Amino acid sequence: MNTVTAEFLTIVSGLPRSGTSMMMRMLEQGGLEVLTDHIRTADDDNPNGYYEFEAVKQTKEDASWLEASEGKAVKMVYRLLYDLPVDRTYRVLFMRRELEEILASQKVMLQRHGMADGVSEAQMSALFRAEIDAFYKWVRQQKHIDLIDVDYNRMVADSRREITRVNQFLGGVLDEGAMVSVVDESLYRNRKAAKPR
Repeated sequence: MNTVTAEFLTIVSGLPRSGTSMMMRMLEQGGLEVLTDHIRTADDDNPNGYYEFEAVKQTKEDASWLEASEGKAVKMVYRLLYDLPVDRTYRVLFMRRELEEILASQKVMLQRHGMADGVSEAQMSALFRAEIDAFYKWVRQQKHIDLIDVDYNRMVADSRREITRVNQFLGGVLDEGAMVSVVDESLYRNRKAAKPR
């Protein structure tokens, strides 16, 4: 697999359980080097791994991990994008997924780990919507960040078209065929119920 180089850092972001790990795996298969430390290992919720990189959580205090990060990809919770230094260039793939599915998936994961969540789905939904709205207002004003939305639901239903969009955004140098092979519909387990006709 050929390694892709570029003058920017690719960031995969979004809400929890929105397909960020799947997108990271796609980029890796497509030829991008990914930044991950494998501290959080694969489990039933993410059988292909989480692709997390602990250093990103300390970006505000220590951004040294960004040195020589160009041409690579990293996963970051959207809240951490506020801490990125403005003297570098970033292209962000922001994963979007039906919020009902995100909340359902998160609930399943918390239950699997025996963790109680005292916040109601309605409260969590309102919180997520408010935070995302604020994030989009902020990111539109950031000259060092280019961002596109990537639709998780569409990625599963029509992966080729969505992957082509991603590839074009990142310079058109990725192996789209290898990226398509990552999509595993069997892992799409918390689906929004179809509306009755």
